[in-house]
Amino acid sequence: MKTAVLALIVGTLTACAVGPNYQAPLEVKDVPFSSPYQHSNLAINWWKAFDDPVLNQLIEKALVENSTITKARANVGRAYLVFKDTDNNSLPTGTLDSGYQAYENSTLASSNDGVISRGYTTGASLSWDIDLFGKIQRASEAAQANLQQANILWHDAQLQIISQVAVSYGDYRGAQLRLQVAQENLDNLEQSRAIVLARLQVGMASELELARMDAQLYEVKANIPAYESQLQSADATLSSLLAQSPGQLALDESKNSPQLIQLPQLQKPVTIVQGENYLRYRADVASSERALAASTALIGVATADLYPNLSIGGFLGFLSGPGFSLNSASQSWSIAPTLSWQAADLSSVRARINSAKASSRMALADFEQSVFTALNEMSLSLKNYNLSRQQEIMTIQQREASQKAVRIARQRYNAGSGEFLDLLDAERELLRSRDQKAQLEQQTFTRLVGIYQAFGGGVNVL
Repeated sequence: MKTAVLALIVGTLTACAVGPNYQAPLEVKDVPFSSPYQHSNLAINWWKAFDDPVLNQLIEKALVENSTITKARANVGRAYLVFKDTDNNSLPTGTLDSGYQAYENSTLASSNDGVISRGYTTGASLSWDIDLFGKIQRASEAAQANLQQANILWHDAQLQIISQVAVSYGDYRGAQLRLQVAQENLDNLEQSRAIVLARLQVGMASELELARMDAQLYEVKANIPAYESQLQSADATLSSLLAQSPGQLALDESKNSPQLIQLPQLQKPVTIVQGENYLRYRADVASSERALAASTALIGVATADLYPNLSIGGFLGFLSGPGFSLNSASQSWSIAPTLSWQAADLSSVRARINSAKASSRMALADFEQSVFTALNEMSLSLKNYNLSRQQEIMTIQQREASQKAVRIARQRYNAGSGEFLDLLDAERELLRSRDQKAQLEQQTFTRLVGIYQAFGGGVNVL
């Protein structure tokens, strides 16, 4: 009966956890936030919509080899072990001990002078911290929130690495495309230079005209090393993301063919579902929410120190003399309840509580800011992508008009009815429009990847 009553009292006390019970915010100002984090199923295979075998190969390899993802995965394992260790603190702990002891004059009585006693101790020592006010429970809640945060950050690491690989691949193909355009421009300028040279040879053009044409031609040639540098930089970035040494990355060089160089493109437009809560795919928002949960639980950990702490220690085993006999006569046990209270240090305890509350307010501010940052990034990514697409369409028309202008100016100049400056200006405009078109293709692809990042991989592009 006494044991049952004691168990009931302990159970009642341990059911009381001081500190605030955490509830996830339902909204941030006027922004609803009711859906928990959900790792998008689209996040890991969205790039397959581009139908680019090289890009597929690079991303699949990065998901296996990238050190950042490996580190994030290991962090999940570590957080899980910390949680298990913290959760186990609610259970009794014990050790198996075996010891030997020798002492003289243990009682300080004169009759024991010169008497040496020896003995052995063998058994199990047990201890149990009774969680009277939920300190262990709150610590376990904080550790669990940290575990969930680590898992979210692991998914986010995958998303970020996929994005970086895709952008770097776009940089690589973009540099190749600009090199191709530069070569096309050189070929075009060589044709115009041949016309100027032919006219010079028959006295219908001047050395100045040829020199100005050469200057434009060398200007294009001077840009080629910059494009090659961009190509090498993108190659180095991809090699780093795939955990490879410089020069080991082997891309499909058939892409160098003038007819084949192009950046990945979607066959269907990006689909944004009206009313869809894309915030739930944002790892930064979910991570900051879990950090808020952990900091709230730590308030309870600090608050529990305002109250007494009860621990129970005990021993079960054998105590024997020099003969080291283990039998019923040498059996021994002990139990030692201990009640402790930081009564003389309550001011420090309250300081720790206030510090924990301040940390929780900071975590709440971080969470609220992450929500608005996410909303603005999603909106901006869509606007930037749409603007880039509009630029591309205008640049295509500009390039076609420039090609027509060069064709007409060249025909007129060759026939002797056109001015050289008209041909030079038309050539310059065509060079600029071609290179601008190549830059915009790369920019559009980069901004498309930006949509994927901003929406946490939750946008449907398949």
